[in-house]
Amino acid sequence: MSVELNSSAADRAVVFAALADPARLAIVDHLMVADASPSELSAVLGIPSNLLAHHLGVLKKSRLVRQSRSEADGRRTYLRLDHAVLEALVPTGHQRADRVVFVCTQNSARSQLAAAIWNRRSEVPATSAGTHPATQIHPGALSAARRHHLHLRPQIPRYLGDVLAVGDLVVAVCDNAHEELPAELTRLHWSVADPTRTERAGAFDAAVHDLTERIHHLAPMLKTA
Repeated sequence: MSVELNSSAADRAVVFAALADPARLAIVDHLMVADASPSELSAVLGIPSNLLAHHLGVLKKSRLVRQSRSEADGRRTYLRLDHAVLEALVPTGHQRADRVVFVCTQNSARSQLAAAIWNRRSEVPATSAGTHPATQIHPGALSAARRHHLHLRPQIPRYLGDVLAVGDLVVAVCDNAHEELPAELTRLHWSVADPTRTERAGAFDAAVHDLTERIHHLAPMLKTA
């Protein structure tokens, strides 16, 4: 997946370095929801004024914190957090695809659940396939889908070669499939534990939770081609 940084790597490194101190993290935490004067920060956080001045200097140099004068008393200043600088620490990626194809070995559990979760959250369509398809979807996956209100219809698992098309984004949701697929096939890999090993309901629920979290992060980054 191509990644576009919100700011240069050097700028982000400066911000990360500025945050690499417990006192500066405490200052940023306090400024997350409200502005404060240096004296107020010193009192609330218990930081001596001279040490606070040092930490504020580092934070202002990184552009995380800005300072402005009070409109009521020009001798007083207030500090505010620049949320845009903080948010730019996390790079955002943009991927274009006609469809998402989730792949596991048997196409009987994880890939089926992933496609069902994805189709509930994204306008980009998703389907699933396997490298060695089973004869049916695992009953545990169907039960987990019902528990989590996922639209997963009983169907015959399909072979990846019969499903894959130009414009598809392949996401391998198991280690076996990822390690078996040819290196030239561009794909993402999610190392999701196989719930069929134990066949316990909790294992299938854990797979749903893991897939849901991963899809939550990927779906906003994917656009239709």
